[in-house]
Amino acid sequence: MPTDISHKLVIAISSRALFDLDESNTIYENDGIEKYAAYQIAHENEILKPGIAFPLVQKLLHLNNHGDFVEIILLSRNSADTGLRVFNSIAHYNLNITRAAFTSGESPYNYVQAFGSHLFLSANPDDVKNALNAGCAAAAILPSVTQQTDSHELKIAFDGDAVLFSNDSEKIFQQEGIDAFTKHEVDDAKNPLPGGPFKGFLKALQLLQKQFPEKECPVRTALVTARQAPTHERVIRTLRVWGIRIDEALFLGGLPKGKFLKAFQADIFFDDQQVHCDSAAKHVTTAHVPNG
Repeated sequence: MPTDISHKLVIAISSRALFDLDESNTIYENDGIEKYAAYQIAHENEILKPGIAFPLVQKLLHLNNHGDFVEIILLSRNSADTGLRVFNSIAHYNLNITRAAFTSGESPYNYVQAFGSHLFLSANPDDVKNALNAGCAAAAILPSVTQQTDSHELKIAFDGDAVLFSNDSEKIFQQEGIDAFTKHEVDDAKNPLPGGPFKGFLKALQLLQKQFPEKECPVRTALVTARQAPTHERVIRTLRVWGIRIDEALFLGGLPKGKFLKAFQADIFFDDQQVHCDSAAKHVTTAHVPNG
């Protein structure tokens, strides 16, 4: 009988997000696929250093100490032959990652949905855009400060517009300014915002949280938005209609987000605006959602 992983939180991650493959990627870009393949095979017993998303993956997998909750899927542009180094590194770090797709240079984004993934993390912006266009929650991991904390609690933070919610309201702000945006959101305060690309991922996190007593839950979420009163009301009512609980909500009114994310101790933060990503990346692991 086929195995079913649909009850799990499924995260697809690229090999370049999980491990530091900058050196070999430079060889690929400068010298081509043949020299890249030869380099990877020659070094396949050399363990790769952790990449930006490595601490996040460790925390996600640690949740399985409480039950069968999380599945990490490796998606890689390597071939199976050149990808052996990646799996040797996974074994070295004792990461319970057993499923993978190696695509020999092709974009692996088609396999995000095939695996039933709730989220795709990659270092390749084009793969991320393709996944988003296909209706998947996806983000590009940025060079970031990674916080190492003693807590096993997993903390995930989201921007609102164009991430959890659609970018309809954000377009009004960009095209007509703050006053028009504020009027529109106040007038529509009781009309729920349409869902954005990360609504499904947040819902999957909520289902995972419900497996634990509220005060013992090892997963904590936060909304960190540039909105301020009175535009906060529509956000709160939208989450209420969705039946989704956010543990913390920060309405910053345009303040830089980085220090607030550090205070929250976010393991990862998702935002569509590059300026907010730049602020956040100085303090926590940050991923860009190209949906603004």
